[in-house]
Amino acid sequence: MSTIKQVQITFDCAEPERVARFWCEVLGYVVPPPPKGFATWDDFDRTLSPDHQGSAACIDPSGAGPRLFFQRVPEGKVVKNRLHLDVRVGTGLVGEERLAALEAECTRLVALGAVRVQLLAADDDYESCLVMQDVEGNEFCLD
Repeated sequence: MSTIKQVQITFDCAEPERVARFWCEVLGYVVPPPPKGFATWDDFDRTLSPDHQGSAACIDPSGAGPRLFFQRVPEGKVVKNRLHLDVRVGTGLVGEERLAALEAECTRLVALGAVRVQLLAADDDYESCLVMQDVEGNEFCLD
């Protein structure tokens, strides 16, 4: 039996702080306090080797959701994500009510820097969802 109780989702990115701020706003997450013994994250960051500097994180203030970690990498995003987040805003809603909830959240996220990619309309198997990209082009869905 597994003893794993938590997961962290890690994003490779060019601007970790920018991407972290975006996802904090999307999910209602917060930046965790800096490690013990450091007044700020910048103070902690300066103690790291240059190739490990510039990371950022955000956490669910309720403790229920996974921690998100953002690490700087030199290469840019080239292909479609193999993994993406589904941001659940329309759970339990169907038809026009669901579309209205998705569109309202889409409008909020576009104002934060997200890009609307495509509405996937409901079919016989699935309800509608909106494919979007975050501020560095990582795909996610409003579901």
